[in-house]
Amino acid sequence: MSSAAPISRLTAREHHLPAAAFAVLAVALLVGLPELLGQTGRLAAVLVLQLGLVLCWVLVTGAQGFAGSLAVGAGAAVAADLSLVLPGDPELGELLAVIGVGFLAVVVQQMLRRPRHELVASLSVAVLMLVAVASLAALLLLGRTDAGSERALVALLAVGTALVVGHVVDLVLPRPQLADGVPRGLAGAVLAVLAGAAVAVLAAGPVGDVLDVRRALVHGAVVSGVAALTGLVASYVVVEATATDDEPAGEQRFSRWVLPVIQVALPVAACAPVVLALQATL
Repeated sequence: MSSAAPISRLTAREHHLPAAAFAVLAVALLVGLPELLGQTGRLAAVLVLQLGLVLCWVLVTGAQGFAGSLAVGAGAAVAADLSLVLPGDPELGELLAVIGVGFLAVVVQQMLRRPRHELVASLSVAVLMLVAVASLAALLLLGRTDAGSERALVALLAVGTALVVGHVVDLVLPRPQLADGVPRGLAGAVLAVLAGAAVAVLAAGPVGDVLDVRRALVHGAVVSGVAALTGLVASYVVVEATATDDEPAGEQRFSRWVLPVIQVALPVAACAPVVLALQATL
């Protein structure tokens, strides 16, 4: 087994620009639909992102049992959303039951398929997918009050800014490199956090009664840091999925246009519970 860093088929432009564009689109969806349709719009936006992540994650990771993995992921997304929408006073703990039942479903689905190639890897991939779609559902708890909606707006703008700035800077200057073979650098990560914090402060200006400058700065810096770190992980997934030695040229099992969904949805999923925790503590 070679220990050399994977080399992606994607150019730096192909790795970064679609992800930056999709970050803008995703944030616009998560911010715009709630403004137009209220909590129903928020539910629709979250569900679209969850289902998109499920489909793209199964395609890119090559999880065994394609149809079963899709069914489990989609079911977990719907169940997670309903567990936070139907109760009159929902709590984040409601998602634990969804993750627990989803884990059992994943185990059964993987044990029933034949042949059982790459069982451990497929289980790991499916469990991470479950956690990600459940985490995205946490965004639904942010919009139940006016204050929560305003904090969600600030946080989402910070996350989107961090993702866009990180990818644009890394397109130009991915130095010093943070992981071998992955076109992400420390400069991009630092500037992403600074830009996200600055946007959070600016966005909180019109709603200063909900978030003052200090709290907005903390919100922006924390969620931008989480987004930058998770974005690095997502880029590593993309590099490994498009490695030149992964499969023969011309036989790639998925379209490259599914990659930006993972590069954006994973960071947003990681940030959603963090934003909820910040709302409760600050």
